[in-house]
Amino acid sequence: MDKLLRDKKAIVFFIAPAFLLFTFVLFIPICQSVYYSFCDYDALTKPSFVGLNNYKLLFTTDRTMGMALKNSLFFLIFSVVSQLTCGLLLAALITNIKVGKNFFKNVYYLPCVLSSAALGLLWMFVFTPKLGINQVLKQFGIDGPLWLMDTKGFIILPMWVIAFVSLWQFVGQSMMLYIAQISGISNSLYEAAYIDGATKSQAFWRITMPLIRPMMATAMSLNAIGSLKFFDLIFNMTEGGPNHMTDVLATHLYTQGFKYFKYGYASAIGTILLVICLIVTFFINKFVKSENYEM
Repeated sequence: MDKLLRDKKAIVFFIAPAFLLFTFVLFIPICQSVYYSFCDYDALTKPSFVGLNNYKLLFTTDRTMGMALKNSLFFLIFSVVSQLTCGLLLAALITNIKVGKNFFKNVYYLPCVLSSAALGLLWMFVFTPKLGINQVLKQFGIDGPLWLMDTKGFIILPMWVIAFVSLWQFVGQSMMLYIAQISGISNSLYEAAYIDGATKSQAFWRITMPLIRPMMATAMSLNAIGSLKFFDLIFNMTEGGPNHMTDVLATHLYTQGFKYFKYGYASAIGTILLVICLIVTFFINKFVKSENYEM
């Protein structure tokens, strides 16, 4: 009995710091934000309860909200699909090379640990019409487009430019997750498959893919939530412009909250963003089926 009591005290002792940190840093602020979303609040006066008025304004009179929501969903789909395919391809290639494996790991993972704000400024200069890539194209007699300002036609060029920059920065994260999972697969499974006459592509689809599905669900969830919270790269490259065409939910939240001091309105945007993240995570975990195998 005394041993059981000591074990419970040890469990509480080790869990308490993380639980308190989670409560005061995450849970309580989320609850406050949800409450403020039902209020007219400017941080200078007391919150005034207005019910669903903020949400009504978001979806009836706020044109930027529609554009921001559409752009966030675009980044969500693009990030999940592109990082899944490119990250898995890089992981498969790197785990099968004999020389320079650590070098390529570091090269592809390095952008992940760099500041997105600094990279946003860097790529903004790269795509500035009178600097960077356009000057290189000019040497070959090619007039480069307005990479971050051209919004004519069906394709909004700045959105695709930012999307590919984000892929370049974060594909290393997905790659490392897949490499970790692939490295844990026993070589005896592949050897048995090759003895039975399987090719490398067949072994990949029949052995590797089923065994890395749990990590695929994790990577897809991280990519989805990260793309929905996308802010610093967009803000430093375009600031949501031109004419709000590259605004996402996070930049729209920032503008309403910290430029116009509409904290209640911004909290409503944040609450919608939270709900979308929860829904997307739920569907990824539900539909990306995974089974546990002994490796």
